[in-house]
Amino acid sequence: MPLWSGGWYRFARRLDSPNFGPRPEPPPTDEKGGHTSGRAAVDLIVVHSISLPPGKYGGHQVQQLFTNQLDWEQHPYYQSIKGLQVSAHFYIERTGALWQMVSCDHRAWHAGASSHQGRDNCNDFSVGIELEGLEGELFEGPQYETLAVLCAALGQAYGIEHIAGHEHIAPGRKSDPGAGFDWTGFQRQLGWPDRCFP
Repeated sequence: MPLWSGGWYRFARRLDSPNFGPRPEPPPTDEKGGHTSGRAAVDLIVVHSISLPPGKYGGHQVQQLFTNQLDWEQHPYYQSIKGLQVSAHFYIERTGALWQMVSCDHRAWHAGASSHQGRDNCNDFSVGIELEGLEGELFEGPQYETLAVLCAALGQAYGIEHIAGHEHIAPGRKSDPGAGFDWTGFQRQLGWPDRCFP
């Protein structure tokens, strides 16, 4: 069986989010049929962290948020995000369990106002991966293992050129995944060159 079907990853548990849209049309091609920009339609992975309520792990509140089913009255913190409509392509639990909410062929709503290497609106050309965790805290070994395997599969399917944290594409506005994320160890695990990392 193929690893991918319509942008859905075979080894992820599928949970469809309504919060997505089409990606922009690819750049125009030259007379030889090549992309004039030399860039892939999707070439960036953005790593995030999330937990609901913040610092609480093991529930299904993140999945509920991404599918517009979160009970806003369940916790006082939720009043500060009430009505928020967001999504990510993938969510990795502390155990390493992998969920997919949006096809990678579509645009998920994860980055917000953002910029990477001179290009704004990172949602247009990125895949968003949320790690269950809190910015500044450590992440679990199984999460890194799942993330590395997923990024390798994304690299093969989409020609990924870069991986960045939310903090790198929205500095001053976002600080996740934060200091607790081991970029050096993750790069070693994935085996991609320095130019791919922040």
